[in-house]
Amino acid sequence: MPAKKAVIPSRLPAPIGPYSPGVTIGEFCFVSGQLPLPPDGEPIPEGIEAQTERAIGNLEAVLNEEGLSLAHVVKVSLFLSDLDDFPAMNEIYARRFPAPRPARTVVEVSRLPRGSRIEIEAIAHR
Repeated sequence: MPAKKAVIPSRLPAPIGPYSPGVTIGEFCFVSGQLPLPPDGEPIPEGIEAQTERAIGNLEAVLNEEGLSLAHVVKVSLFLSDLDDFPAMNEIYARRFPAPRPARTVVEVSRLPRGSRIEIEAIAHR
């Protein structure tokens, strides 16, 4: 069985709980839910557009640490605190993820950490 390895990019804020930002095993990289936290961990940007860009950027930082990109992503799960944000989020998502786009789930949740409006997790394959 291949060894499991934590992926902890130095240019992201420290995790806010006991978890790894990413884990690789074999040819897969599992990226934990990424909030729209800037690298300094300070205030989350306002607006779903800025939050979506930041969360995808954080997801990308974890992938890049392993030599991967958004093109390697095969599955995405998105959590929105308000489904009314879906059209604006979807526009940015469509620009950032290249074709063929990954399989995807979008779920509305009652709350996200630190008042975030979005959280994104992903599975990538090398």
